[in-house]
Amino acid sequence: MAVAIDRPPDAGTTRTSPAARRGSARHENLSGYLFLSPWLIGFVTIVAGPMAASLYFSFTHYSVLRSPKWTGVDNYLRMLTEDPRFWTSLEVTLTYLVTSVPLVQVFALFLAAILNRGVRGLTVYRAVFYLPSLIGGSVAIAILWRYLFDGDGLLNNMLATVGLSTEHSWIGSPETSLWTLVILNVWQFGAAMIIYLAGLRQIPAELYESAAMDGAGAARRFWSVTLPLLSPVIFFNVLMNVVSAFQAFNTAYIVSNGTGGPADSTLFYTLYLYQRGFLDFDMGYASALGWGLLVLVAASAAGLFALSRHLVFYGDER
Repeated sequence: MAVAIDRPPDAGTTRTSPAARRGSARHENLSGYLFLSPWLIGFVTIVAGPMAASLYFSFTHYSVLRSPKWTGVDNYLRMLTEDPRFWTSLEVTLTYLVTSVPLVQVFALFLAAILNRGVRGLTVYRAVFYLPSLIGGSVAIAILWRYLFDGDGLLNNMLATVGLSTEHSWIGSPETSLWTLVILNVWQFGAAMIIYLAGLRQIPAELYESAAMDGAGAARRFWSVTLPLLSPVIFFNVLMNVVSAFQAFNTAYIVSNGTGGPADSTLFYTLYLYQRGFLDFDMGYASALGWGLLVLVAASAAGLFALSRHLVFYGDER
């Protein structure tokens, strides 16, 4: 005869009802949102809110002192068809970008390759080369640059000591003023150099040894081993420098006293945007310029990512 035995529930097992589980999940979600709330408040009030407002103002005539008046796409049409200074600022910015960004990469990679060969006192050299990246974009350095390249500045005094006396103001001449800012940007190659140095340290030495055994010289090893394996790092540095070049403002503002001169030769896009917004109080037009800059940066980044599919080599690709 079979006897049914009633087993007591396990002491270590607790059963929770669906309602209790839902309550626990809500409590966890609420805790998560509370921890996230400082970032959400900052994002809405400092980033998303002003961006939405500037998008609205870009379709209006708004002079701060009066209420905005809806004008549709007039600001964008004026920017593209009636404003020659917009095209001048765009030309200056693109010239600065296409010259300074490649030069930064060349100098940074060249010095990183030298330091990667085991130079004594590497930490000192690394700190010395990195220092301009920290202070190069500051107002103090921009003022120093202005005195360095002025007519009676340090550069002309140095040239005079070797018999090349000149009173040419490198900052005050439309032909050379932009190039002084390009040199200042190239001087800040330290951050890119540190990243290149870290990337070079990750390339296995066996690959260089194998290439050398196959008869490859230094140039061939650099072209066939270093560049492909370093291409993700190069892509990252180029992308960061392109975005930074579009945002250049401090040096042009200080060197030209906020005018973009001489003859608009240092009229960067951001400086022109500042003039229209905060000097002319044409906030609607300045907002349109801001959104134009956003489109330019996004298009440039998209173009670089498209090129990276063909030029950047990742180790896990087949």
